Amino acid sequence: MTGPYAPGGAAPIRVGIGGWTYAPWRGRFFPDGLPHAQELAYASARLTAIEINGTFYRHQAPASFAAWRDATPDGFVFAVKAHRATTQGRDLADAGAAIERFLRSGVLELGPKLGPVLWQFAPTRRFDPDAMELFLAMLPARLDGIGLRHAIEARHTSFLDPAWPTLAARYGAAVAIIDSDKQALRGDVTADFVYTRLQRNRADAIEGYPTPDLDGWEERLRH
Repeated sequence: MTGPYAPGGAAPIRVGIGGWTYAPWRGRFFPDGLPHAQELAYASARLTAIEINGTFYRHQAPASFAAWRDATPDGFVFAVKAHRATTQGRDLADAGAAIERFLRSGVLELGPKLGPVLWQFAPTRRFDPDAMELFLAMLPARLDGIGLRHAIEARHTSFLDPAWPTLAARYGAAVAIIDSDKQALRGDVTADFVYTRLQRNRADAIEGYPTPDLDGWEERLRH
């Protein structure tokens, strides 16, 4: 995740993980005996961003967002995956109420640590320019004085249509760049930040990705 982008200047690069509560990480990434309640603080001291995935499945309490905010250091950023009700309805024109409910569920408690909101569409959702424009128009740029940045993960092959990044750019939404066996890798820059999700992790690579692959991503990010 990078940005916001400053034309002619360098943008910060944030490196993070998706979620932080994983039993197999205990005794490997997390030290033996570390209380589970301290795992977020431990991870956030070693990373610069974390994507909250649990919000995709159920709304979290405002107190939870506030606790996550307070457990992490200054300058840290959370990306938040929007609730599935916002993107998986049959008619996107009816998504407004779900979008409002999600954004009002407590997300804003993250305050300055609120990074991009990731709106993930089902792999079966085909590119419909009119429907997607209606959806993008419903995503607010600001809410209660807090600026919002939006990233869209659309996974159906029909979104390879050049009209899709053109439409996203019109609304300042980032087209998520996904490194996955299931999707074609594209690098459309449609917003003042870039959102990447790297999903080719390998258990035999100490850093998750082999060094040559990481070098390739470093080169991409330089551009």
